[in-house]
Amino acid sequence: MKVVAVPVTGFAQNCRIIICEQTNKAALVDPGGDAEKLQAELAALNCELEAIYLTHGHLDHVGAAKQLADHFSVDIIGPHLDDKFWFDALPMQAQMFGFAPITPFYPTKWLNHGDTITVGELTLAVRHCPGHTPGHVVFYHQDSEQLIVGDVIFQGSVGRTDFPKGDSAQLLESIKSEILSFPDEVAILPGHGPNTTVGHERRTNPFISGRFG
Repeated sequence: MKVVAVPVTGFAQNCRIIICEQTNKAALVDPGGDAEKLQAELAALNCELEAIYLTHGHLDHVGAAKQLADHFSVDIIGPHLDDKFWFDALPMQAQMFGFAPITPFYPTKWLNHGDTITVGELTLAVRHCPGHTPGHVVFYHQDSEQLIVGDVIFQGSVGRTDFPKGDSAQLLESIKSEILSFPDEVAILPGHGPNTTVGHERRTNPFISGRFG
């Protein structure tokens, strides 16, 4: 599985382009903004967009999803239904985060723990990891040992829980029961900042060790 990171918006959110190298089919994960930039990157990669997948409903992760879905005639899939209130509140989010006005939209399909998603011949497992938001999901590709985690965990940090329906205890439980269940060598691809690994975070992340939080 080839993964290309494209930072978007002033929040430097890592939109991920997942590419199946056997079929040249692609998916966008968390296109938070800068739709034209993402269109140009897809054209430069010469791949065919099949779907848009969302880890959670925060605007810096979903802001360009509807525009791109309409442009490419593809579905928006995910996150979990428990994040529906964030989609209802998209106009409020735009005001809160200083984005251009946006009207509510909704995924074609919500995801559940244990579902799978596909990109060409690739299959990724879906895990529900609430805490940062109640409907947050992550995507794992077993063959390449890559885990796309949105804002659950970062290099040396974890997702914020001070937004509506955030829950720090629930977030830490999600990290320990889901993220840390993977082998140490699994790559963590977060929504902000550099990539890391499960092992590195298990050993050094102060929130996991209990030093903070």
